[in-house]
Amino acid sequence: MSKKRKFGRLDWKVSEVGHGMWGMGSWSDSNDEASLEALQLSVDLGCNFFDTAFAYGEGRSEALLGRLIRQNPGRKLYTATKIPPKNRKWPSKRGFLLDDCFPADHIREYTEKSLSNAGLESFDLVQFHVWEDDWVDDDRWVQALDDLKSEGLIKATGISINRWEPSNGIRTVISGFIDAVQVIYNIFDQNPENELFPACRENGVAVIARVPFDEGTLTGNLTAQSKWPEGDWRNTYFVPQNLIPSVERAEILKGLLRDGMTLPEMAMRFILSNPDVTTVIPGMRALKHVRSNLACSESGPLSKEMLDVLKNHRWDRSPTSWSH
Repeated sequence: MSKKRKFGRLDWKVSEVGHGMWGMGSWSDSNDEASLEALQLSVDLGCNFFDTAFAYGEGRSEALLGRLIRQNPGRKLYTATKIPPKNRKWPSKRGFLLDDCFPADHIREYTEKSLSNAGLESFDLVQFHVWEDDWVDDDRWVQALDDLKSEGLIKATGISINRWEPSNGIRTVISGFIDAVQVIYNIFDQNPENELFPACRENGVAVIARVPFDEGTLTGNLTAQSKWPEGDWRNTYFVPQNLIPSVERAEILKGLLRDGMTLPEMAMRFILSNPDVTTVIPGMRALKHVRSNLACSESGPLSKEMLDVLKNHRWDRSPTSWSH
């Protein structure tokens, strides 16, 4: 059963292992009934935090979350979704204006669309799917979210920070306008520890850690020859200059495993060892992955000795043309 952690300054107790639902919406091998089975198993094993987005299959993943909520009327399950940027550009780039991505009417329109997709009256958490820290100076988005809160359509708000840009949200965290930050954090991507996590800690902002397996590298299952079906986004992300060094670094980590520990377990427990993390949201569509990931919560943190070793495997990367 997944242990619970306090969600920032809010009076929520969420499972430290949540459930990421990207793969259920738009990946090439998605299957709705199999996805629902995996989601229900998560609930049965103590998971109560589910993260989706309108862009995950243009509402397909949100619809699955709504079905899950209705299947579990007696349980408190926390629902989180994300508003897509109006210009449909992932990630955002310096110079994009708030009006390009999140004007007030767009915020309302897509919150209502997401609620309709899920068949829900409200979401616990609504996040912006991209972010630029300069937008903190334009409070129109704050007013738009406050209006939705006052109408009972949403309960809390957050931002999802672009890949490999953990500092591009610190001013917003400090502003007090948001309740949560979603950021990539794993054995390779340890950058959020520098500035973002301390800012969240000091300002009572929850941390949602995404991409715990580095898009699959830290499962140990990828090779330098890995390919995916045509149209699968991983073909454009795992270009040779990314795939080959990623696989090489993962192979080195395999040499550190002891006492029957797997690489995915090491990856999950590394994240759970950090008390600044509120919840980690692995994508889980296979029942065996639900069981193994939720079991990491029971296993507890890694030893200090192991954590000290893993600090040396930090891999600082900068956004590039393929890192969307």
